[in-house]
Amino acid sequence: MTVTIKDVAKRANVAPSTVSRVIADSPRISEKTKKKVREAMKELGYHPNFIARSLANKSTQVIGLVMPSSADKAFQNPFFPEVIRGISKAVHDRQYALQLSTGETEAEIYDGVVHMVQGKRVDGVILLYSRANDKIMAYLQKEDVPFVVIGKPHKKAEEITHVDNDNVRAAREATEYLIELGHERIAFVGGNVNLIVTMDRLRGYEKALKSAGLVYRKDYIVHEEFLKEGGQEAMKELLSLAEPPTALVVADDLMALGVLNTLAEMGLSVPGDVSIVSFNNVLLSEISRPPLTSVDINIFQLGFEAARNLIQQIENPNEPIKRIIIPHTIVKRFSCDYYKAPPR
Repeated sequence: MTVTIKDVAKRANVAPSTVSRVIADSPRISEKTKKKVREAMKELGYHPNFIARSLANKSTQVIGLVMPSSADKAFQNPFFPEVIRGISKAVHDRQYALQLSTGETEAEIYDGVVHMVQGKRVDGVILLYSRANDKIMAYLQKEDVPFVVIGKPHKKAEEITHVDNDNVRAAREATEYLIELGHERIAFVGGNVNLIVTMDRLRGYEKALKSAGLVYRKDYIVHEEFLKEGGQEAMKELLSLAEPPTALVVADDLMALGVLNTLAEMGLSVPGDVSIVSFNNVLLSEISRPPLTSVDINIFQLGFEAARNLIQQIENPNEPIKRIIIPHTIVKRFSCDYYKAPPR
């Protein structure tokens, strides 16, 4: 037999309208009454009909998530499950659901977002990336849809709420750590050149070299996909140079795993022959061999803050624009060592 609001009201000894307000988390209802009603809901096994509720208040209670590429490809990188875990925590607390964008190409993903918005399927959107001249970001601004970006918007950052790390500073500190170990031939292995996170980390790397009086070499800059295969391709390219680097700043742990595999295949050791600092500090950085020195960017918190601030926007259209910077730390493990000059 289906349990109704009236059944809950009778058990909690309140009016049915009070139960409805508790479900909506109305500030007009005291915490004592909310607790009593929620206990009655739990005892009776009552679950609110969110479809009916959304029709009544013209809200879907759904947040759209937009990936930088097809979901199949993106989920190969541990960054995305972890950032979505943070988002899920925040939306669960406020009883929102998630809808993931789908599509194999940028055009298909864009069309999916348009369908999300025009079909009134979501109350707001989180972009899990920031790239240069992004059509989706421009579309969301034009349609005045609440949205939050994980990363720094390429343009009009002061008009868009975004959650980011100080990626320039993080990459500068990672590069400076290798310089402190005596390395001078330091290469940078970045991801997609159109992603703002790649641009910022490259800038930080450049700043560290310049500050130390080291030469910036274009042949030491390689851009590949944020995938294991990307790291393998980057390493082959760098090792073919007449003066290969002795250390690497790798913009992603998964790419660094590809680098480790390639070096092992070539009979080179880490950190004996090449030192590595990577980014994200996902689980594989800890269990790789050797364990990677990695910049912890607090991925879970990036997702949590993005969702929390989007819900604030949805529920209060006058919410101010925010720039939220999540702190980072370098977790030092065993992929870096002091530079040892080869014997003459």
